[in-house]
Amino acid sequence: MDRNLALNLARVTEAAALGAAKYMGRGDKNIADQAAVDGMRSMIDTLNIDGVVVIGEGEMDEAPMLYIGEQIGKATSGAIKVDIAVDPVDGTNCVAKGLPNAVAVVAIAPRGHLLNAPDMYMDKIAVGPKAKGVIRLDAPVKENLYNVAKALNKNITDLTVTMLDRERHEGIIKECRELGVRIKLFQEGDVAAALATCFEDRGIDIMLGIGGAPEGVIAAAALKCMGGEFQGRLVPYEEEERQRCEKMGVDCNKVLLLDDLVKGDEVFFAATGISEGDLLNGVTYYGNNMAKTHSVVMRAETGTIRFIEAIHKLDKKPEYAK
Repeated sequence: MDRNLALNLARVTEAAALGAAKYMGRGDKNIADQAAVDGMRSMIDTLNIDGVVVIGEGEMDEAPMLYIGEQIGKATSGAIKVDIAVDPVDGTNCVAKGLPNAVAVVAIAPRGHLLNAPDMYMDKIAVGPKAKGVIRLDAPVKENLYNVAKALNKNITDLTVTMLDRERHEGIIKECRELGVRIKLFQEGDVAAALATCFEDRGIDIMLGIGGAPEGVIAAAALKCMGGEFQGRLVPYEEEERQRCEKMGVDCNKVLLLDDLVKGDEVFFAATGISEGDLLNGVTYYGNNMAKTHSVVMRAETGTIRFIEAIHKLDKKPEYAK
């Protein structure tokens, strides 16, 4: 795929972030999400791609835009056929409440290379490059923690685990505390949390626990670009969810390895911070109707990771100046 697509993806997530950030702290997650969807869609439709949304805002009858199965992009003659995974706002409640770590994210790969995951839960484990090959989703928590600590040449008490702050994780939290492992809980945004495992200066060594399956596929695309490791398994809580998996050809009992979630190395990933976060700065507004965004863009084929700060003159982008 054309390497220039990576920079264009940054424009896509910038548009989503600028749309959502206007509503930070206003208490309405739906209007923030809609603004991000509108911004993301307007920019994707300028790209010369023949895209199909495999990870999106829901099914066609549940979401007005960017739904699973939707055709997007210019799709001119000769346009590359791609799978697209989007999350216009990973952390909608964070935006609504003015909390950190909300991001806009998108991943693209050739057609058929991203898992078409239903909108349900997924059990996940993620680590950075230095701990690649030492984790197993089905292994006991204690075994995974000790293996990661050894791979990173750390004492177990210096290891930092991150997971969603949910009641379902009480057992994992208890095991971690008994081992003396450091714990960092977060409210939303497990894409950003998974990415943090690949940056040593972020102080996160491993992500564990159950979160959204769509976010799992997007995070896997990013970790494929960075040389990390991600494993997941779908967790159907209702029979309807299990039936949806069967209809989509996904085995709920199978541990999905990185290559099951994201095939090959022709993968691009981009994210832009909406609210201030551990990895990316949030949107900052200046006088004279200007704003600054902070993004990261990755390409698996080359392993290149670019951080981009951009100043936007919103008078010249009226769709973002509302």
